[in-house]
Amino acid sequence: MGKVLDQKTSTCYHCGELCEDETLNFNSLTFCCNGCKSVYELLTENNLCDYYSIDNTPGINQKKPILNNQFNYLDDEQVQQKLISYRDKEITKVTFFVPVMHCSSCIWLLESLYKIKKGIALSKVNFLKKEVSITYFNEQLSLREVVELLTSLGYEPAINLSNIEDEIKHKDSKKILYQMGVAGFCFGNIMLISFPEYFGLDAFTQSSFSKLFGYLNMALSLPVFLYSSRDYFINAFKGLRKKHISIDVPLALGILVLFVRSAFEVISETGIGYFDTHAGLVFFLLIGKWFQQKTFDTLSFERDYKSYFPVAVTAVKNGIEATVPVTNLKVGDRIIIRNNELIPADAILLQGSASIDFSFVTGESNPVSKVAGEIIYAGGRQVGSTIELEITKNVSQSYLTQLWNSEHFSKDAQSRIQTFQQTVSKYFTLALLLIATSAGIYWSIVNPALIWGAVTAVLIIACPCALALSSPFALGTAMRILGRHKFYIKSPEVVEQIAKTNTIVFDKTGTITQPDEAHITYIGDALSPKTREAVAALAANSVHPLSKKIKKHLNAPSNEQVIAYEEINGKGLSGIINGTTIKLGSFDFIFPGQDAVKMSAENPDLLATRVYIEIDGRVPGFFQLQHAYRNGLRELIAALKPHYDLHLLSGDNESEKHKLADFFGNSVQLHFRQSPSNKLHYIEQLRAQNKQVMMLGDGLNDAGALKAAHTGVSITENTAHFSPSSDVIMDACKFEKMFNFIRFSKDTVKVIHLSFVI
Repeated sequence: MGKVLDQKTSTCYHCGELCEDETLNFNSLTFCCNGCKSVYELLTENNLCDYYSIDNTPGINQKKPILNNQFNYLDDEQVQQKLISYRDKEITKVTFFVPVMHCSSCIWLLESLYKIKKGIALSKVNFLKKEVSITYFNEQLSLREVVELLTSLGYEPAINLSNIEDEIKHKDSKKILYQMGVAGFCFGNIMLISFPEYFGLDAFTQSSFSKLFGYLNMALSLPVFLYSSRDYFINAFKGLRKKHISIDVPLALGILVLFVRSAFEVISETGIGYFDTHAGLVFFLLIGKWFQQKTFDTLSFERDYKSYFPVAVTAVKNGIEATVPVTNLKVGDRIIIRNNELIPADAILLQGSASIDFSFVTGESNPVSKVAGEIIYAGGRQVGSTIELEITKNVSQSYLTQLWNSEHFSKDAQSRIQTFQQTVSKYFTLALLLIATSAGIYWSIVNPALIWGAVTAVLIIACPCALALSSPFALGTAMRILGRHKFYIKSPEVVEQIAKTNTIVFDKTGTITQPDEAHITYIGDALSPKTREAVAALAANSVHPLSKKIKKHLNAPSNEQVIAYEEINGKGLSGIINGTTIKLGSFDFIFPGQDAVKMSAENPDLLATRVYIEIDGRVPGFFQLQHAYRNGLRELIAALKPHYDLHLLSGDNESEKHKLADFFGNSVQLHFRQSPSNKLHYIEQLRAQNKQVMMLGDGLNDAGALKAAHTGVSITENTAHFSPSSDVIMDACKFEKMFNFIRFSKDTVKVIHLSFVI
C-alpha cells in the first residue's frame, strides 16, 4: 500500500484542537470547523472577544452539528414544568448543569449572555457545581431558545430523563453546619464564662457569681445537648433497635453521662461540672463529621439508565411528526430515530437500515445490523440513516430497565460495607460497659458513696472520641488527595473497601481500551493512488463509522463520481467508479456462501473487525480495525499481578484474545461474549468464594457487576458525563495510576489502625 502522507495541521483559534479534517480561515485566524468559526463570528459581532484574552483557546469544539429539531421537546409544557425553578407572567428562572464548563473564560461568557441575546435578563454561574442559572423574559424568549443559545456557544446543558423525573438533589451540609455553629457558639461562651475557674480566682469561685455562672453554662449546654448532638442519639437508638452496636453508642453514652453529671453537680452545688468539655467534644466531633461528609458536588455516583436516556423522541401519528416525552411513550407508538440517537424502549424495526451500537449496553464494540421485523432493545444507538420503530414495551419494562431492577441496585451501599470503626466499636462498647459495671460493683462494696463518680468517670474518660475523629479525618483527607488526582470516591467507607481488595476484574471495551482511538490498518497488496481515490469515494457515500474511518485512513481525495451505488445494511457497499466495480464489506459480503465462524476455528483472526476490498472480482486485501489499548496498561498489569487475582470480562468475541494474553499473561482468566447478566453472576461467584472484589467498568453493561462487587470503579473520559452507578469514578487519563491509588488507600487504613493502638 502506498505510504500515507502526513497533513500539515494547525491549531483552532477557538477550541485549541488540531485542524485534522478541515481548515477554515477567517480574519487571518484558523478554525477547525464551521461551528468554531460561527461562535467566533457571534462573539465578534457582540464585542465579546475579551473571551479569548482571559484564557488561551478557551472555547469548546463545535464539530458536532446542532440538529434543527434537537430541542423541540423543550416546548412541551410538562417538560418545562419539571425543569424551571420559577415562573411568573414576566420572567422565568432555570438552572442548567453544564459539564463542559472548565475555566474563567467560560464563567465570563456565560455571565455575559444578556449581551448576546436580547431577552436574557441575568445569568449567574456556580463554577464548583458547573451550573448556570438564567433568568429570561417570557415574551422575548422560550426555554428551547435559551438552550439552543447555550448549545450554539458550545455549552450544551446536560438534560436527560433523570433530570425530568426527579428533582435535582444537592447533597448540602447545611444541617451539620447549623449544628456546628450552635456547638461552636456555646463552646466559646462556656469557656469565656469559665475563665475565673480556670485561673482559680477566689473572688468569683467563692461568691454567688459561681452559682450564676454554673447555671449559665448549663443553659448554654442545653442547645448543644438537645440539638447539636441529637444525631448521635438517634443513630445509636436506630442501631440498638436493629441489634447493631455502632460507634455512635459509646459516643452518645459519653455525651449523655457528661451532661447529666455536670447538671447534677451544678444543681446540687457540689461542683461546676464539665460543660466546656461537653460542648467542646460535640463541636469537634461535628467538625470531623462535616469533614467526612464533604463530597464532590459535580459528580454523581448514583446514576442509572435514566441519566443515559433522552428526555423526548420524535413520534409519528397519522403521518405527522411530533416531539413526545419518553415517559409518555406507549406500546404501539411509532417513533423516528435519526443518526446517533438513542432507542429509549424495546421496539420493532419498521422501516430503514438499522445499524445499532450496543457497546454501552452489551459491551459489543461492533455495530449490530437489524432488518425490518427484528426487535431492537432499549439503550442501543442508531449509527446511520433514519429508521422508524414501533414500541413493544414501555420504557419502565424494557430489557435495560429489567437489568437495573436487579436486587443489586436496591441494596443500600452502606449495608455492604463493614468498616474498621464499626467492627471495633462493637467490642469497644461491650468492654466499656463491662468495665463501668465492674467499677460500680466494686465501689458498692468498698465505698458506696463513690459509685456515681467511678461509673461516670469511666464512661466519660473512655468515650471513643479519638477513634471517632481519627477515622473521618484520615479518610476524608485521603478522599481529597485522591480526588485531586481524578480518582473520586463516593464515601469514606469505600477507602477501606479498596484497601481490602484482593481480586480485580477488568471490563475490556472502554475500560482497558480507548473508545474513540481504534486503529485502522490495511493488510494486502499495495493500492495505487487512483485505486485509493476510488475506494475513498465509495466510502464517502456511507455514514457508517467504519466507512468514515477508512476514508480518513486513506487520506485521499474522494471527488470521483460513484454510479450504481448500493449499500446493504450490515454487509457492505458497492459501486462503479470510472468503470471499475468496487465493493467494500464484511467477509460474508465479499465471500458469499462461506462461514467465517466455522473457519475461525482454524483462523481466529477471521473474527476480527475487517472490511474487505473487492475490485472487479479480485480481493487485494482488507482493512482491519484494532482496539487502541490505554497507555500504561502493560505496566499496570505487571504491578498488579504479584498482589492481586486478575480477571477480564468482555462482551466482544475472541478476536483479540492473543493480544490480551500478551498483556495479562496466560495465568489470568480471560472471558469473552459476556452479557451484562453473565458479568453480574461472575462477580457473585467470586464473592461466594470470599474474595474481596473490585470491578472496573465503563458502560451500562457493567452496571450490575459494578454494583455487585465490593468496590465498583467507573472509568470515564469525562467525569461530568454519563457513567454507571459506582463507588468510585476515575478519570480515564489516570488509568495507569490505579495501583498507586489502591496502595495509598491501604496506607491510609494503616494510619487509622495505628491511631487506635496509640
